[in-house]
Amino acid sequence: MSFREKMPTSPKSPLRKRRSSWTGSWLNHPTTSFKQVVSAVIQAQSPRSRSKSLSSDFDFTDIDRTLSLPDSLLLKILQKLPDSQKNDLSLVCKRWLKIQGRRLRSVKLFDWDFLLSGKLVSRFPKLTNVDLTSACLNPPRKNSGILLCHKSISFHISSDSSNWDFVEENLLNSEMVDRGLRVLGRGSCDLLKLVLINATELGLLCLAEDCSDLQELELHKCNDNLLRGIAAFENLRALRLVASVDGLYNSSVSDIGLTILAQGCKRLVKLELSGCEGSFDGVKAIGQCCEVLDELTICDHRMDNGWIPALSYFENLKTLRVSSCKKMDPSPGPDKLLGSCPALESLLLERCCLNDKDGMRALFKVCDGARKIHIQDCWGLDDDSFSLAKAFRRVRFLSLEGCSVLTTSGLESVILHWEELESMRVVSCKNIKDSEISPALSSLFSLLKELTWRPDTRSHLSSRLEGAGIGKRGSKFFKKR
Repeated sequence: MSFREKMPTSPKSPLRKRRSSWTGSWLNHPTTSFKQVVSAVIQAQSPRSRSKSLSSDFDFTDIDRTLSLPDSLLLKILQKLPDSQKNDLSLVCKRWLKIQGRRLRSVKLFDWDFLLSGKLVSRFPKLTNVDLTSACLNPPRKNSGILLCHKSISFHISSDSSNWDFVEENLLNSEMVDRGLRVLGRGSCDLLKLVLINATELGLLCLAEDCSDLQELELHKCNDNLLRGIAAFENLRALRLVASVDGLYNSSVSDIGLTILAQGCKRLVKLELSGCEGSFDGVKAIGQCCEVLDELTICDHRMDNGWIPALSYFENLKTLRVSSCKKMDPSPGPDKLLGSCPALESLLLERCCLNDKDGMRALFKVCDGARKIHIQDCWGLDDDSFSLAKAFRRVRFLSLEGCSVLTTSGLESVILHWEELESMRVVSCKNIKDSEISPALSSLFSLLKELTWRPDTRSHLSSRLEGAGIGKRGSKFFKKR
């Protein structure tokens, strides 16, 4: 007898009765735990359960009851599972494989052919965050255990390789990258963030036609011509441009590219310029056109002298970060021509060389209204350089970390001029010592709301502050602003 002939067909058949009673019993017994429900679902999907049903003359108690659940409801159920079990869901059946693919929102691709074949967008149709940089690098012919990483780029290199132009020679050509962008655009209309390398203007324009909602873009090895394609992303809010990286690849973004960027991306909120060239004109164009820009990062710049005065054109800038720069601005011009950023709240200096007195004076003058100052792992910050920080008028929070040249007297000479200082953090500054704290500096410590004091391994002030209440009295002396 065939399977169809043994199946009950009447409305009162056991099969129809069990299907209706299964949902009813679930809803009518609120004490049934979710764990029991999921366990029953997984058990129903197991091969052992299926073989048992075939060998027991079609025992319908082991029927896959999840078939009656819509995908949306089943997806909500599976999301309640622990993270350790979610990766195994795709092994249950093809339906669960598809549902599991819809759950994934972020992916870092390592195989470019997986994108070109269309499997990436079909397997994961709801992607919003895609990183293509690793897939754009051809792997070495021989297996290598050496992994070279630089921020968002990572790749394997051969142990016997002496070629420092590895990235330049092993990048996918621009035509191949553009083909991948066209495939990605046709299948990822929900794309919000993209990271890629060695694309062209045409590739970005094709992607913008299908992914107009893209909000965050990170471009490596970019140049002036590539920036012409960015204007097509009307909803772009965050942009990171990486032009040149020492030892990896070389490219150029000049004032021409910065001007194109300024005119095409007027709704930018966050911008990072890494390894970019340019000068006063390019930075000024961004400040004038990108009126809602909230955060600006300058990293490893190769800009011409005189770019710092252009920062005064950023009327709504709140956070300025300068990172990994070997120089500031040797010739910023006379102080009387320097303006200021009226809305600036935070200035962050990270891993920079700060022995350029003229550049530091200009930077502090333009940022004189900042309320939070962070200086971390910067070399060349001696007492003379730090004395230029007296230009700040409204500092409430100061953080110093890894400033090994600065002394206690140099610190004191500046912070005693800041009438609004409320919090301070001093960590790993070995020339700042407890024994050199003056009565005036000790009195200031007692008025601070928060104080983190670990300048060196021999400092014992932090332990003594715990019982004295210093660092907690500031709320009595400062009014709410």
